Amino acid sequence: MRMTETWIKDELAALRDLGLERGLSSLDGKGGESGGAGALLNFSSNDYLSLARDPRVMAAAMAAVKQYGAGAAASRLVTGTLGCHQQLEEQLAVLKGYPSALVFGSGYATNVGIISALAGRGDHIFIDRLAHASLIDAAILSRARVHRFHHNDAGHLGELGRACPVGGRRLVVTESVFSMDGDVAPLAELAHVAEREGLMMMVDEAHATGVFGPAGAGVVSRDRVGSAVNCSMGTLSKALGGYGGFVACSAEMRAWFIQKARSFIYSTALPPAMVGAACGALEVLRAEPAIGSLLLTRAAAFRARLKDLGVDTGGSQSQIIPVMVGDNDKAVRLQRRLLNQGILAVAIRPPTVPRGTARLRLSVTLAHSPETLDRVAGVIAEAARAEGVRS
Repeated sequence: MRMTETWIKDELAALRDLGLERGLSSLDGKGGESGGAGALLNFSSNDYLSLARDPRVMAAAMAAVKQYGAGAAASRLVTGTLGCHQQLEEQLAVLKGYPSALVFGSGYATNVGIISALAGRGDHIFIDRLAHASLIDAAILSRARVHRFHHNDAGHLGELGRACPVGGRRLVVTESVFSMDGDVAPLAELAHVAEREGLMMMVDEAHATGVFGPAGAGVVSRDRVGSAVNCSMGTLSKALGGYGGFVACSAEMRAWFIQKARSFIYSTALPPAMVGAACGALEVLRAEPAIGSLLLTRAAAFRARLKDLGVDTGGSQSQIIPVMVGDNDKAVRLQRRLLNQGILAVAIRPPTVPRGTARLRLSVTLAHSPETLDRVAGVIAEAARAEGVRS
């Protein structure tokens, strides 16, 4: 180790002492199960609709590679915009009910790009206190003044908006489905405040796209608040089973992002395989518009069963269901206990979640049958009791 890096060893030791050290595990993921000998039931995947290995999606990805090659070879503003990118953006705009859409290299890049394009020095961003790290980072990087409102609290948002000095752009940022708690934002209430106070509004629909709303259009569409939401962000890497990010918005705002979103301008375009896979996933949604509702029905039954067995699932209202633990070490022990019983349920600890709220984050996917979910609920409840986890 170089002398200039000795501080790293001490910092890693400190994380280990706090029960916050992280590591990488290699798994051959297959949606609900990991492949190979000793297969695991995977409850930590974001492949909610089990599309990552759907033959239709894979065929669409391979067809795109055959037509366009392995990579786009340049940024979108140079020579990287291919016909498949334009086709995907047209389909995403239709799904979301907006005039236009713009595809980015990842969900993180999307959030960083659009938020910093909408607000900067002298502007104000109002962001939910439990918003995803990419949203928090984007707000900080924008150099706007950041105001954090209480989680899902439209009243507090209104107070902050009224107290904000006049002048500059003002932007509300929230998720629709929160990635660690699985609860759903009161978008109608937040949108009402935004309209009343003259605020722009951006909603991260990463965990809602494909699952909530008509044909998987998301919570913005379900709650009919598109007129108040200036831009709806989503990813291609969760329910759609691939990789990439996008924003749905007006034609004028799309043009603005092309001029100002640095993570779009200075990144190589999304590879054709991922674009093809996303188009294939959208075709599945059009052919089977009820699969998101099916997933939510299974998740609701699973959540109810866990609650009946005394497991604290927080405020979950979606396919994301936390098992609230609190203590970091206890959460890791519970993860290991379940792993020994063939269930992969990863412990989530600070800084991903607030201090004292460590949990197992369970993700229900269509790879989990109702029978499997009922059985696993019993196993989780028994393991939680054995580790002294109380509801």
